[in-house]
Amino acid sequence: MDENGAIVRNKARLVAQGFKQIEGIDFDKTFAPFARFESIRILLVVACIWKFKLFQMDVKSAFLNGILNEEVYVEQPKGFQDPRYPNHVYRLRKALYGLKQAPRAWHEKLTSYLLKKGFMRGGVDRTLFVRRNDEVFLVAQIYVDDIVFGSTSSECALDFSKEMKSEFEMSMVGEFTHFLSFQVKKLKDGIFLSQSKYTSELVKKFGLESTKHFRTLMPTNLKLSKDESGKGVEETLHRSMIGSLLVAFLFNMNQF
Repeated sequence: MDENGAIVRNKARLVAQGFKQIEGIDFDKTFAPFARFESIRILLVVACIWKFKLFQMDVKSAFLNGILNEEVYVEQPKGFQDPRYPNHVYRLRKALYGLKQAPRAWHEKLTSYLLKKGFMRGGVDRTLFVRRNDEVFLVAQIYVDDIVFGSTSSECALDFSKEMKSEFEMSMVGEFTHFLSFQVKKLKDGIFLSQSKYTSELVKKFGLESTKHFRTLMPTNLKLSKDESGKGVEETLHRSMIGSLLVAFLFNMNQF
């Protein structure tokens, strides 16, 4: 989906049932290449100060690029069984969506490629890569199967996208316009972030369209006490509300 929630393209994949894997037999370590919120904020600040655009690339089959270190077997997919060997299974050579080690395998392959190309890996955020050469700065931030990158040289950014397309099956999404719940817009004097779409969806999700607005939900001097006759709070709904609000507050900024 794009930043407005509209479906851009549909995907169909063969997915393994990862929950059937046994730790120590089918996999050893798991790792999800998620970028830290702080890294994204710093990346936007750097792009704003040095006045360069950020672009986004999508790996079409990210988790299919990783090489497996373990022996993993899967049943023959329904509708694609070999009539000569109906009881045989497949041994996977590369990772498959759904496998617990698939994100780690993909990230290891991508990391080794970027390091060979002269990138330096972040010490705190292991998904951040930087390359500097003759005052030309190039930064790439990995988020699962997306790559957000930018450079002080437009030619360097173009060369990087060509390199990645030649090595992996990738598509150029275009200028960086959205990340998680945020809409990103590059302005002449800064970068503007908006959560208008996300907040409106939250209001609809929890049925608050007809509620009134209050600056303060309750008096600051009110002492809370248990209401024995009150209606109990639905824990699942309450946790969903708190989690949705945390997403908004963790990346709370308006304009650089």
